[in-house]
Amino acid sequence: MSNVICSCTLGEYAKVRLQLSRMLQREIEELYGQGDEERNICEVELKCCRREFFVNPTGEASEIGKAVIIEADGGYDYGIVYSTGLIAAKKMKLKGFDEKKDSLGAIVRFADENDVEELGTVRKREPEIRDVCISKIKGHGLDMKLVDVELRLDQQKVTVYYTSTHRVDFRALVRDLASEFKARIQMVQITTREEARRANSFGACGCVLCCSSWIQKIHANPFAEKQHTSEYSHGDNHTFNVIGQCNRPKCCLSYSKHEKCAKKAGMGNYPPLGSKVTTTDGTAIIESINPAKKEISLRYPSDGKEILISLQDFTAMFVKK
Repeated sequence: MSNVICSCTLGEYAKVRLQLSRMLQREIEELYGQGDEERNICEVELKCCRREFFVNPTGEASEIGKAVIIEADGGYDYGIVYSTGLIAAKKMKLKGFDEKKDSLGAIVRFADENDVEELGTVRKREPEIRDVCISKIKGHGLDMKLVDVELRLDQQKVTVYYTSTHRVDFRALVRDLASEFKARIQMVQITTREEARRANSFGACGCVLCCSSWIQKIHANPFAEKQHTSEYSHGDNHTFNVIGQCNRPKCCLSYSKHEKCAKKAGMGNYPPLGSKVTTTDGTAIIESINPAKKEISLRYPSDGKEILISLQDFTAMFVKK
């Protein structure tokens, strides 16, 4: 994941997410209409997969996919409208925003051709800034990995995204970068999941990573933290099917229904592991079960001998004790 290409704003996969957002917007408007109070609230997607909420005081109707210029910490930046109206207001409430206590930024204007050309100039500068940051990090001998850099549209702020396993003292680095680019420097530490999201690479399934294409929020997956290796398959290591490119359990594991899959595979027809059966050669222990091949492995404690037998033969010949 050394060459990072952010998937948001101008990426191809951003078009997929915007299309899904348009479909949801149409469904909500058909069911509930468009509320007057929520009409001016917009969710805007910025570079590096950031989404923030803004108020639209321009009087012009905001549509999903439109490019806008928004207020950004004493300057301005470029973004794409991701959701509006009731959906944006609902998302804002779910994220804990309070309109009375928290003040929202404003959309300055809708972007024109000059803004798009200026954005292209900014994006062309970012690889150069990235190379300078890498050389400065090596010069200071810092144990950190540069993931991505973002130059704001007004070119007055540079955000550096990095990963590290421990705390990094980058105060000297920030001073050097500020004098080099004549801009404010912000250092942001991100997780390996967020790093994988920006890579836009392909997973083991042959498809683009879910976090790069359609998953909106990356979080610690409570279902994926436990490796759901089958209790009934033994011998093979399936770690490569469990761990993703972020070196964390795959997010798609949360969509796997292991209990239902086990029932469909007929696991209820098998005896429990470790139970004893009586055979013509003596007492044996059920060592392992292979549901794919419908085979049962039996081990004789007396001499350690192991044999394989099919489920059909087991049902016909053996009696579980």
